[in-house]
Amino acid sequence: MPASRKRAAPATSGKRKASANASRKRSVATAKAVAHLREADPILRMLIDEIGPDGLGDTRRGLDPADHYGALVRSIVGQQLSGRAARAIYTRLTDRFGGRPPTPAEVLADDPQELRAAAGLSHAKVSFLRSLAEHVTDGSLELEGMNELPEEEVVAELVAVKGLGTWTAHMFLMFHLQRQDVLPVGDLGIRRAMMLRYELPELPKPAEMEQIAEPWRPYRTLACLYLWRSLAATPV
Repeated sequence: MPASRKRAAPATSGKRKASANASRKRSVATAKAVAHLREADPILRMLIDEIGPDGLGDTRRGLDPADHYGALVRSIVGQQLSGRAARAIYTRLTDRFGGRPPTPAEVLADDPQELRAAAGLSHAKVSFLRSLAEHVTDGSLELEGMNELPEEEVVAELVAVKGLGTWTAHMFLMFHLQRQDVLPVGDLGIRRAMMLRYELPELPKPAEMEQIAEPWRPYRTLACLYLWRSLAATPV
């Protein structure tokens, strides 16, 4: 076929290639992190051998990595609920808005009582969603710049919103922003896994957790994923 008549490669082909390249890069990065953790901590080495280096699954959980607001909405909805209950309520919420998370303007325009009843939310969670929407709308929470902020600043920005505590901020950093070096010292699952694996007499306090996790830097997030998986309790 003459060069002038060659067909351009389908756009989907380029997307598949980009996705494959990104997947390879993640695999290389994960292999490097796993090697570091195995060398740094013999207890983690045994845990990794039990679970396997590829046994953690997709930590994005199907969310759009660019939709910071949607991720926080889902976090608020899922607080203190089982995975199944959180998914059911989140689905009812998104169904009310055409299958997607509501925008800040839509949350503020909706009647709080009707929103609560339609989605099965508590009064507190409706107020948390409204607080998030207000902070985004008035510019006091600028989500667009979150990718560039250090972890400490992300936490400080988020906890200023009613209903977003340090634990939720840590989950946002780990699962949505994909930060590599986060240690959620307030997470009960991590505390329990540390107690069991490191044969501690009681649940560790934050200072003890920091001490145990120091050799894991800069891959504390991955270490925590292994600890959660050892309990089959990865947050959703």
